Amino acid sequence: MTSPDPAVILFALLIDFAIGDPRWFPHPVAFTGRVVTNLEKLLRNTFDSHERGDAGRRWREMAAGAVLLLLVTGMVSGISWLLLSAASYLSSFAHFAVATLLSWTTISARSLHAESAVVADALVAGDIGLARQYLSRIVGRDTEMLDEPEIWRALIETVAENSNDGIVAPLFWLTIGGPVAAMAFKAVSTLDSMVGYRNERYIYFGRASARMDDLLNFIPARLTSLLMIAVSVICGFSVSGGIRITLRDRLKHPSPNSAHPEATAAGLLGVRLGGVSSYCGALSLKQYLGDPVLPLDHNAYRRMIRLMYATTVMMAFLSISILYILKGIHGVK
Repeated sequence: MTSPDPAVILFALLIDFAIGDPRWFPHPVAFTGRVVTNLEKLLRNTFDSHERGDAGRRWREMAAGAVLLLLVTGMVSGISWLLLSAASYLSSFAHFAVATLLSWTTISARSLHAESAVVADALVAGDIGLARQYLSRIVGRDTEMLDEPEIWRALIETVAENSNDGIVAPLFWLTIGGPVAAMAFKAVSTLDSMVGYRNERYIYFGRASARMDDLLNFIPARLTSLLMIAVSVICGFSVSGGIRITLRDRLKHPSPNSAHPEATAAGLLGVRLGGVSSYCGALSLKQYLGDPVLPLDHNAYRRMIRLMYATTVMMAFLSISILYILKGIHGVK
């Protein structure tokens, strides 16, 4: 009933390519975000204590964060399963439609392109203030003082990282466990984006969500790098550069996963990513990824978009092929 279906993946991806994430559609991520916000307040009050000392605060917040993770992922998975179950009682077509719609909401290739393109268009038009404003909607770093090369860097880093988080990883979990698994992954990803920060407020409270996100992205992040290298021949990028920089820089990031697609993209595009960024007024220095062979500019961004789409198509082809093969083997049995 909720098993992976190659036709569901195909149609979900086609819908994403066609319309992306329209603002009129009640997206599950927005609903999940509101639930996370309300549950955070409730759990912080529930686990609050007048006990003094950092150790007590640490364990209370870690416990509250673990409960948040269980509640949100359980709720999203449960609702998804119930929707699919109810649809299956109506008809096979209803089940297929619901499965396709749920799967579509987990993939964000078109929206990643659209949200980054408005920043790029503003920069090309010479309106750096508007570019900073649009950029602030899709990145966590402070954007008020960024110059043009730094805005291009932020854009390319975001598209590279989200080629995994918003495309390859959801397709991976759709292939492994169908729509319910992909929706659970999306819930964890939303949690990580909201509470998975290493600042004073979330260092303990968001730890469970951040660690779970690291775990669920471990294989997809490395798969994203391999897929980027595989499609680079078609895209006309430097295969040797991509392999060399991936092997050299893939672990140069606080996250165990983020540097893999970013390092590969930097090597393939011939640009240097990483460096100093500001988050809530605090400077953060990340190690450099790649070498500055080519400038960070509109051409580099366009090549990154081409790489993102090629990686998406390759991952979809891989997922659909594997599922059809497994379906054939199961049919023979």
